Amino acid sequence: MTVIEVKNLSKSFGKVRAVEDLNFSVEKGEIFGFLGPNGAGKTTTIRCIMDFVKPTSGEIKLLDRNANINSHCLKNKIGYLPGNVKLYESWSGSDHFSLLEAISGKSNNLSMLVEKLDFNPGMKAYQLSSGNRQKLGLIMALMHEPEILIMDEPTVGLDPLLQNTIYDILEDLRSKGTSIFMSSHNLPEVERLCNRVGIIKDGKMIAQESIDNLRSKRIHRITINFNDKFAIQDFVFDSVEVVETFPDRIVLSTKGDINPLIKKLSNYEIQDISIEHASLEEVFLEFYAKDKTQKEDKCGQ
Repeated sequence: MTVIEVKNLSKSFGKVRAVEDLNFSVEKGEIFGFLGPNGAGKTTTIRCIMDFVKPTSGEIKLLDRNANINSHCLKNKIGYLPGNVKLYESWSGSDHFSLLEAISGKSNNLSMLVEKLDFNPGMKAYQLSSGNRQKLGLIMALMHEPEILIMDEPTVGLDPLLQNTIYDILEDLRSKGTSIFMSSHNLPEVERLCNRVGIIKDGKMIAQESIDNLRSKRIHRITINFNDKFAIQDFVFDSVEVVETFPDRIVLSTKGDINPLIKKLSNYEIQDISIEHASLEEVFLEFYAKDKTQKEDKCGQ
């Protein structure tokens, strides 16, 4: 079931086009990562989905309803964690919870979240550290058991222990069917949590991939030490590049499935083999480089 559907979304501020012709969807029970550097259009897209700003053109559906017409009916079904949590500074956490409970009529997750995040609800907002402000924001986004959770850079600036606690909560929510849309430029976070990602650059979606597909595009650098002579031509085939050769050693670069290479190696007596995996960040940067090359080619034509 599709819970978020964005079609041909564009948003301009005066002469500045913040997002252009975006198309993507989020399915029930998945975590969709929205990747891109600062200024790429991630926050503008989220603000359009939340109906904080109206799109210049295009359509957004949440739970099969037009988000910009039915936003008042959808608020109780959505949890929202902004990049910069806004609070009533003189209010305690409990005051914030009481307000939201009065609005939504639900607080089923409240006790569990307060306990898991080790949050003190009696403290005033102005007394909270940045990490505790983020905890309060997350509790407020989730206390009413939303069907959809939308987050803008949810763990930026947080310590690793708190990040891992939040990851555990999000993974538990996904297992229970909650759909999560999160912007991020924290690639290890995206790799751990997300089922699929959309990569945005200069307001345009340049790629959409499952995490499994992204992993398959990784480049492997493989160093092989032989006990006897080897034939270089045995290692020249699709997706494999010879980087360096030595009398008893060869260094290869290969993308994707390395099983064909392993079969070739079965013909040799191997002394040692080491495999280095490219990070998801390198795959991400490759998409950006590819997009830049395509633009330059078009300009040249």
